[in-house]
Amino acid sequence: MKILVVEDEQKIARSLEKGLTAEGYIVDVADDGDAAERLVKDGNYDLVILDWMIPGDYDGPALISIWRERGEQVPIMMLTARTTIGDKVLVLTSVLTII
Repeated sequence: MKILVVEDEQKIARSLEKGLTAEGYIVDVADDGDAAERLVKDGNYDLVILDWMIPGDYDGPALISIWRERGEQVPIMMLTARTTIGDKVLVLTSVLTII
């Protein structure tokens, strides 16, 4: 199984990479939205672990919209410190309106 971790906090990214690799997964790490977009375009991932707030031209919700518009159906786990209902609705709406 091939997993992309999109996280700009190096400690979190390396911890996820180390733990997932130890479990036998193939792991790539992107530290910004631009790199994540390139990797998803070029790679065949079984899962993306995606931080909401990342540097670059695309944040987490923007990447989800781009990928779904392009027909990418890779499962996505969103990492975020955001907890409001409005934030959850924003992400779900961006996904649901495109599918």
